Amino acid sequence: MSVLNLLMSAREAFANWRRRERDYAELMALDDRSLADIGIRRSQIRDICDGFYAPVQSAAPVPVRGRANFTAPKAV
Repeated sequence: MSVLNLLMSAREAFANWRRRERDYAELMALDDRSLADIGIRRSQIRDICDGFYAPVQSAAPVPVRGRANFTAPKAV
């Protein structure tokens, strides 16, 4: 790996970290009622921002970062 590639990777990682922190701060600034309106709990915010959140069952589709589409809940 060249030095240029290393620097580009570091820059991209830093930009992704800043985006996740900005998203986290924006969601944490919402009150509990607003969070309930969009279907998430305060305890889920960090996982959602980091892209680890996968809903088990949900009444509405929930966007998962890194995907172009919404994930639809599975019918039981």
